[in-house]
Amino acid sequence: MAQAFGIVSFAGNNIRVGEMQNYRPVGAVSFLGRYRVIDFQISNMSNSEIEHIQVYVRRKPRSLTEHLGTGRHYNINSKSGRLHILYSDFENAEWSVYNNDLAAYEENMECIEAVKYPYVVIAPSYMIYTQNYDELLKTHIESGADITLLYHSVDNAKEYYLNCSTLNLNKQKGVLSLEPNHGNAKNRNIFMDTYVMRKDLFMELVKKGRKISSMFTLNDIVNMACSELDIRGVSHRGFFASITDFKSYYNANLSLIDMKNAVTLFDKSWPIYTRTNDSCPTKYYEGASVKKSVISNGCLIEGTVENSVIGRGCVIKKGAVVKDSVILPGVVI
Repeated sequence: MAQAFGIVSFAGNNIRVGEMQNYRPVGAVSFLGRYRVIDFQISNMSNSEIEHIQVYVRRKPRSLTEHLGTGRHYNINSKSGRLHILYSDFENAEWSVYNNDLAAYEENMECIEAVKYPYVVIAPSYMIYTQNYDELLKTHIESGADITLLYHSVDNAKEYYLNCSTLNLNKQKGVLSLEPNHGNAKNRNIFMDTYVMRKDLFMELVKKGRKISSMFTLNDIVNMACSELDIRGVSHRGFFASITDFKSYYNANLSLIDMKNAVTLFDKSWPIYTRTNDSCPTKYYEGASVKKSVISNGCLIEGTVENSVIGRGCVIKKGAVVKDSVILPGVVI
C-alpha cells in the first residue's frame, strides 16, 4: 500500500473540448469507445495501491458521478479504500476564473486534513497516460525533493499541447519555472499536471496561494515557489495525450487505432478499469466492411467503417460509410 492518497483535479478554463464540455466534464467524456477519460488516472492510482482517492468536480457533475459510483469497478479495496467525490462552487460560477483548483481544495480542506497518509499525488482528469505512482512516490522520497513534477518530452510542441504548461529544467532536472506553451519551439518538456509532495506542504501552498490571489491555481503557486523549494522533474515514458480541445481529443482516439501506439498504453499487468456495460458482442452483417477501426460491443454493422472509433451500441446501416471518425455511443448512422 502506497504512503500517499490521490487527488484527481478538474480541468481549467483554458480547456474546452468542443461542445461536449457543455454537457459533462472532460473526465466523463467517452474515450476509445469503451472508457471515460478519467478512468486512466483512477486506474493508475488503483494499480499503484493508492486506496484513498479524492475526485474534484467543478461543473455538470451528474454523468461523472454516475460513472464513478462507489469506485468498486476500479478495484479499490472496499474496506480500507475510498473514492471520495468532492465539489466546488460550480452552481454560482461555472467558468469563473475564481472557481479554480485552489478554491476547491480550500473549500474541502477538512476532507484533506482528515486523510491519514503523509503524501499526496495530484493528477489531472483530462490527460491520458499510464504511470506507476508508487514508484514515482519512492523516487520523490529518495531524492529528498520538496515537490516532484511529472513531464513528457515532445518534439511537436509548436503545433500541439498549446493549452499545456512546460517545465524549464536545469541540467540536474531541477525545475526553474513553469511556463505556458506558446508554440514557439518544437522541443518542450510538457508538464503533465502531476505533482507529488507532502500533505502538509500541499495544504500550506493552498492557503498561501489563496492569500496571494483568488485567481491563483496550484500551477501558479508552485511556479512561484521554484526559487524557494527543491522542485524536481521526472520524465515519463510511453503514450501520452492531453485532452485540452476537440482536435486533441480526436487525435488521441485515432492514434490508438495503431497497434504500435496502443501497446505503449495498454498492458495486461496494468489494467485500465471502467464501469462495465453488459451487452451482446458486435454483429457484423453480410456485406459489412470494417478496416483499421476500433468497434465497441453492442454495435450492429451493416455498412462500411474505415479508420474510425465506434462507441458502444452504435448502428451503422447498410449503405452508410464512416471514415476517419470518432462516433460516440448509441448513434445510428
